[in-house]
Order: sequence, then C-alpha cells, then structure tokens
Amino acid sequence: MMQPRSRYRKEGALDHDEILSFVEGRYVSAPEAMWRLSEFNLSHKSYIVVRLAVHLPQQQPIVYQDGQEAQAIERAALRKTTLTSWFELNKNDPSVHNISYSDIPQYYVFYKSTINGKKRQRGGQNVIGRLSVVSILDTERCYLRMLLLRRSGAVSFDDILTVNGLRCITFQQACQEYGLLRVEHVICGFGEVEDVPDLWVKHQVSLCEDFVHLYSEQTGPHYALADIEELLTSYNLSLQKLHLTTIDLPASVLERANFDVVEEQAKANSYTMQLNSEQRNVVEILLSAVYNNAADTLKCYFLDGPAGTGKTFVYSTLLHTIRGRDDDVIPVASTGIAATLLIGGRTAHFVFKIPIDLNATSTCNLKPNTKEADMLLKTKLIVWDEAPMTHVHAFLAVDRLLQDPTKCKELFGGKVILQGGDFC
Repeated sequence: MMQPRSRYRKEGALDHDEILSFVEGRYVSAPEAMWRLSEFNLSHKSYIVVRLAVHLPQQQPIVYQDGQEAQAIERAALRKTTLTSWFELNKNDPSVHNISYSDIPQYYVFYKSTINGKKRQRGGQNVIGRLSVVSILDTERCYLRMLLLRRSGAVSFDDILTVNGLRCITFQQACQEYGLLRVEHVICGFGEVEDVPDLWVKHQVSLCEDFVHLYSEQTGPHYALADIEELLTSYNLSLQKLHLTTIDLPASVLERANFDVVEEQAKANSYTMQLNSEQRNVVEILLSAVYNNAADTLKCYFLDGPAGTGKTFVYSTLLHTIRGRDDDVIPVASTGIAATLLIGGRTAHFVFKIPIDLNATSTCNLKPNTKEADMLLKTKLIVWDEAPMTHVHAFLAVDRLLQDPTKCKELFGGKVILQGGDFC
C-alpha cells in the first residue's frame, strides 16, 4: 500500500505531483499493515541501561556552544556527575557501602537535571549500570575504571587511591597494589611494560616459530622482529622506542614473505587456464603494461562490470601472476569487505594513509623514507577494487602521494594502476 503525499493550492484545487508522491510517499507492506491494524506493540524494552561517568578529578566532559565556554565551565563546576554523586551517596548513606558503582543504578535514580541520586522505588531488577569502555591509551582513566568495577564504598578519588592506609600516586599504582595487574599480560604497545627486551627473550621461540619454519633459525628472529615493527607502526611505535634490536628489512621483502613464489606460479597457471576470452584479454593488457617500459604505454586502467562478471577472478589472476614472478603488487579496496576478497588486500585508506577529512588539496599521511613508501616505490601494479565508491579527492591525494617517491609527474607517479567496480 502506497500512502501518497498530495498538495492543495490556495483555491482548493488538488495539485497531485506524481514525482513528489513517489519520492516522499511511504510504502506500507501487508505484514506491517496487519501489525498496526491489530495494534500490536511497535517496540519493546526489557532493560534500562544507565551510562555511568568515568573521569579523572576535575576532568569531567563539558558540552558548550561557541562563545559560551566560560558559562559552561561555571555550570560544570556546580553540576555533579554520576561518579561524584556516587561519592556523595557513600558519604551520606552507609547502607550503600557494599554496592559497587556499576550496581548503584539498580537502587538509585540519577536525574539528568541535577544528577542527584534518589532511592529507586521499583523496577531496579531491570536496570543495568554500564561504565563506558576506556582505551588503555588513556592510561589513568582506564585504571580508574578498573578500580570502579571492583571498589565499593569510596567517598572520593583520594579514597580510591588509598590502599591499606597508603595513598598511591596514580590509579595504575593502586591497581598494582590490589593485585589487579600482571605485567606479563599488558600489551607493550598500550601499557607500560618495564622490560620489553626481557619479554621478547621469554617468548622469542613462540614468536619466531613460523618464520624459522619458512626461513632458518638464524634469519627467523629477524623476520619476526620486522613483522612486529610493522604492527607497531600503526600505534606510532617502533622497535627502537621499545629498546629492541632494529631490523632493516625492506617492506617489499616483508610483503613477499607471506607468499611462496612456486605456489603463486602454480595458482597463476591454474587461474589463467580458467579465464574466458574477455578476461584473458584484460590480463594480457595489464601484464603488457606492467612489463613494457615503452614511454607511450598506458598506465591507468578501469575494469567495468556488474557483480558476478568475474572482476575479482581477474584481480586474483593478476596478483598470482605478478607474485609468481617474484614482483610486488598492492591490492586495495574502498571498503573492508571488498578488501577481504583480494588476496593480501587492505583498505585504500590504510595502505595510502588517506585522511578522513578530504578536500581538493588533501595529502596522504604516508611519510617518505619509510617501509610503506618503499613498498609503493617498488610495486609493479596497484589493484583498486570498488573504485567508484571513493571520493575524487582521495584519488587526487593518492596521485600526489605516488608522484613524490617516484619523482614522476605522470598520473599516479607513472605506476600501473587497475581500478575496478561498477556504477550500478
């Protein structure tokens, strides 16, 4: 059933705009019509979730409008949060000392206007208190949250910091005094492991196992450290910052370490045998462009075709063929789901470090003289799936990025690039 929208002129004549009715009209299916005619419930909520504040002393979040910062600060100084209200409850009501912060919403209601706690009259069994997840990068807030989940009866931040009569300097130290932390289980990329080299020595055999199997006992640890550093770069860390031995392996070597040349050659032959005439023509054109150094060779291609026409199969054939020749290729996609269909694929934003906020002059955040930049310089082909889903400003940023390491002012730095997708 379509419920059209009609418009009336001032004189009362009906002005029926079919296009507007189609755009603004509302379709009601038979099941929905039956449900509404029967007056069944449109929604149901079994539990109430109360969000509880987790903030450091005098660091509660403040919402303000431009130009009213001072007034917002004054209001925040007078206004309580759920955390400070919990402190007040513990001061004034000894009966709540055995109730943890996360359980207090079952017994008290916090009103938004004042955030004062009032004893709940009924319905507490259907209320859940939730402390927002805090990243370990926000170190002190993270450890404060850990303490709030386990402490009860606290009347102030100083009370939370006090363990066995001694006041700790930090919330992390308080967690350690309570035995809530085990140094070996803290990820060095986020926490504060005191001796990362010792952690490496303890677990070196397990961390190097796969690389030793692929290479040798002598070179396996080098590849393991290089792989660890590649992961650390995502968090602005390095082996040097963690006082580990720095390994200088090109990014292309690390990328190729995940692929066996002989196996790639076998897959390339198998895939090539299954190509139809149009797919084979595309593969031959791209391989000719990759390995033809003539100045007039076309470098930028677009593979157009609706879903189910075999675009991904063409990409896979090219990837196996080039890797089977011990060369580098970078497969990317505009979305994470599409990237999973490409062997070794990642999102274009991750590989090229494309910024989130884009404009016509945006530049990628990939630093020169890094392993990632070295990988871009040495790659033979870039495969970019679902390209039509990417904004033109992203392509302009990647174009500028590739022109820098290659010292080439051609489109995409003269790199052979295959973009694919459809406009359906």
